[in-house]
Amino acid sequence: MVDEATKRTLAQIPLLKTKAGPRDGELWVQRLKEEYQSLIQYVQNNKGADNDWFRLESNKEGTRWFGKCWYIHELLKYEFDLEFDVPVMYPTTAPELAIPELDGKTAKMYRGGKICLTDHFKPLWARNVPKFGIAHAMALGLGPWLAVEVPDLIQKGIITHKDNLTIGAAS
Repeated sequence: MVDEATKRTLAQIPLLKTKAGPRDGELWVQRLKEEYQSLIQYVQNNKGADNDWFRLESNKEGTRWFGKCWYIHELLKYEFDLEFDVPVMYPTTAPELAIPELDGKTAKMYRGGKICLTDHFKPLWARNVPKFGIAHAMALGLGPWLAVEVPDLIQKGIITHKDNLTIGAAS
């Protein structure tokens, strides 16, 4: 089910140990440290492979995350806002990653711009609790989703590059 490149990427993302969610006090603080270490390693790996494709930050409590993700298609960069909340039942429940500006533009999305990860990613997440974290959700959830959906949305003319100008468009 998982290709060799994905296996290599996954092997380079540190697994997490602490099974704790936002309501678990000091255990959550420990989990959050592990999340940041895993994310930092994943971002460093991506930069080293010239595959930098997202920026993330969180609120002080680590319960609300936001940033940017992008996809390069035919040498054009398509950039999107990204956001998600850490579920109360985290890490048993995977985060629901959202790209609000694409809300309603593809069938593989739920209300509010939450990307559909039900069929492929969520069963994998469930088998790997508590080892998977936010970096894994990015690598195995959002990354593949962008790779499939963005080119399709571009090809259908549903999204266009920000520098594309429509001649004769109303001002």
